[in-house]
Parts: sequence; C-alpha cells; structure tokens
Amino acid sequence: MAALGWLTPRRRSATARSVLAGEASAEAARKSSQEATEVSETAEPEFPVLGDEKAAAFFDLDNTVMQGAALFHFGRGLYKRKFFETRDLAKFAWQQAWFRLAGVEDPEHMQEARDSALSIVQGHRVAELQSIGEEIYDEYMAERIWPGTRALAQAHLDAGQKVWLVTAAPVEIATVIARRLGLTGALGTVAESVDGVYTGKLVGEPLHGPAKAEAVRALAAAEGLDLSRCAAYSDSHNDIPMLSLVGHPYAINPDTKLRKHARKLDWRLRDYRTGRKAAKVGIPAAAGVGAVAGGTAAAIALHRRRR
Repeated sequence: MAALGWLTPRRRSATARSVLAGEASAEAARKSSQEATEVSETAEPEFPVLGDEKAAAFFDLDNTVMQGAALFHFGRGLYKRKFFETRDLAKFAWQQAWFRLAGVEDPEHMQEARDSALSIVQGHRVAELQSIGEEIYDEYMAERIWPGTRALAQAHLDAGQKVWLVTAAPVEIATVIARRLGLTGALGTVAESVDGVYTGKLVGEPLHGPAKAEAVRALAAAEGLDLSRCAAYSDSHNDIPMLSLVGHPYAINPDTKLRKHARKLDWRLRDYRTGRKAAKVGIPAAAGVGAVAGGTAAAIALHRRRR
C-alpha cells in the first residue's frame, strides 16, 4: 500500500504567493461584479415603461405611420365614387407623387389638397364620409402602414399606455385609421358641419406645425399626463414644436431638416424607407422586424417605378 502513496493528494500549506494570488482573484471578481452592476444601473431604462399611466405616445400620420399622405389616398377613393372629375384626380395624383418622392410636406401643396377636399365634401353628410372612409382605408391605406412604426405604437399599447394620432388630415379620416390600428384615438383637422352636413369650411385652422403642439398640450392636461414621460413620433421638421414638448422625441423617416435637428439634440432616429440602419437607442426590438419589412416595401415600389 505504501507504494500507492503517490496517488494520495498531499496537503500543502499555502505560501505567501498563493495567498496573494487568491486574494487578487477574489478582488478582481468583486470589482468585475461591481462594474457590471454600475453599467446596469446607468444604462437607459426600458422604454416604454410598463404601467406608467402618466405617459402616452403621439404619432404623426403622413409618412410616419403611413407611406404618403392620408388626404391624397382619401381623394383617390372619393374619385372612384364619382365625387369629382378626372382633372381633379390628376392634381391629387401629382401632389401625392411629389410628397412620396420628396418625403417633405410642402405648405402650398398641402393647402391646395385641403382646399380641394373641402370643396369636394361640401354638402355631403358627415356620416356618409365616415362610412366611405372605412372602405377607403381597406382599399388604399391598410397596405401603406409602415410595419416598424406600427410596432412602436404597439409597444406603447402593450405597456398599458394610450396612443394618439396627431395629424393635419381630417379628423374623420384620422379616427378611422386610429380605430383600425387599435389606437386610442386621433387629433385631426376639424371641418365645419351644420346639422351633420359639411359646409366646406374649417373650424379654426389645419392641425399643422405649432397647432399640433397645442393640441397635444391640451390633451395632456385633460388626460392628466406628464409630458416629460410621453413620447412623440414624426417625419417632418414642421412637427419640431410637438416633438420638443415630450421627454422622448423620435424622428421617424425624417426629412433633412428634422434629421439634422434630431442629431444635434441626440433624439432617437428610425428610418423605415430603406434598408439602412439608424440609431437604435431605446427602440423596442419588434421595430427591427418592421424596418426590414418597410425597407422591402420601399425597394419593391422603387423597382416598379423603374420598369
């Protein structure tokens, strides 16, 4: 048995060097754990915050939630229903094509579109246009919703927050779109009606630029929201007043001026028009899937135009 003594582990007392090595290893492990905790604590918190009843999200519509302008798609649907003549359709088509290619809201084009729409609906009943709006959404708008932006809105809904569309489009159209997307509601331009019939005039002015910011401010006050905990999303520099109101501004498919402004202020950026990637800080993972889908749709549309 003595011959097998070499198989038995020997007990050796720790030397000063081994003690030092052990202590150094323990200190390194403790320091590493502490640094990991500090990184976790300083990292950006999860957003949107689950169950935050003081928070909500406000989404611009045209070129943010939907490709192109809702008003132009609506005009296309009205033409199909003989609300106006071919020469008016040509104007709508040109304005829509320009908007899609430029990706920028031109005040003159938008004003012409609003004037055209008001003259077209004058004398028609509000209930009639609301019903037609449901049909037009299915025909021309549903397939133009950006999946990525839709995912962002859904993230807020899943967190228990209210989500509102804020748009210069007629409130009747905006309300239909909001309902079909499962959103809370919509703020939009209000056309005057008497006894349920459109007069061809607006109540006040179009909900555009600073007017959007005022609408969001008023709604936040009525709903008891804390704007510093809210988020806003838009593609246009015209909506900088609205984006500046909230604690979480997002530039979605931004025009040149908004992109520059967002980068200067370190706002979050997301672009679903192409396959290129923008800043992803604070963007829910689900939006990444939408970016791919949005980029694919844009590529297909471009291919069709070139043929």
